[in-house]
Amino acid sequence: MIDFDVQGHLAVITLNRPQARNAIDPDTTRQIAEAFDRIETDNSIRVTIITGSPPVFCAGADLRAINAGRERELSDVNGFASLTHRQRNKPLIAAVNGPALAGGTEIVLACDLVVAEPTASFGIPEVKRGLIAAAGGLYRLARVLPRNIALECGMTGDPLSAYRAADLDLVNVLADAGEVVPTAVRLAERITANAPLAVSETRRLMLSTPYEPDEVGYAASRGAMKRILATKDAAEGVRAFVEKRAPNWTGE
Repeated sequence: MIDFDVQGHLAVITLNRPQARNAIDPDTTRQIAEAFDRIETDNSIRVTIITGSPPVFCAGADLRAINAGRERELSDVNGFASLTHRQRNKPLIAAVNGPALAGGTEIVLACDLVVAEPTASFGIPEVKRGLIAAAGGLYRLARVLPRNIALECGMTGDPLSAYRAADLDLVNVLADAGEVVPTAVRLAERITANAPLAVSETRRLMLSTPYEPDEVGYAASRGAMKRILATKDAAEGVRAFVEKRAPNWTGE
């Protein structure tokens, strides 16, 4: 199961199956799907944090569900946990408060930013069970980490500590022990202070164009700027700057 809490412009999803190391089962998958369906349609929500009930972030798929023949219920059209291949328009921050292994790491890799505390660890140990990380871990880890480190993680199945993950830029912020969610909230607030439509377009372009030729990125950027200039928030941002006050974003 999950806990779902909305505080102002911020939504917090907490994986809450500590007795099962927050492993993803069919009910959790359905609840995550419902949460993100609401997040994407609720204009008041601008950033989401996903975390786990201590002391584990997520141990991946619930092997008992797999053993019971329910593997297909752990994914839907949006991927594993209804998240790993979901098309999103709003930023998602992983607040990793303990081990994030197998599908847990794949959930982290589906997020935009990562905050971790010292007890966190990351790994795709599927090869130790005769399996492979098939929910994005193999190719996303190879994008984030240096090639040889990614291959080491994939072929040995051994985890990375929070400190090494931070050194390798998998983690944006290394939080103090017990402070991962408050630290993630502060990071989220730095995002929600900005115009939500501009943040969404910025995120979309930065994820979709980094490997494209410059002319493709330029054309996409110009198109996005044209759309943004037509919004009320763009006018509000300029007006607030001239009037030397904080802008009042409406997402319009």
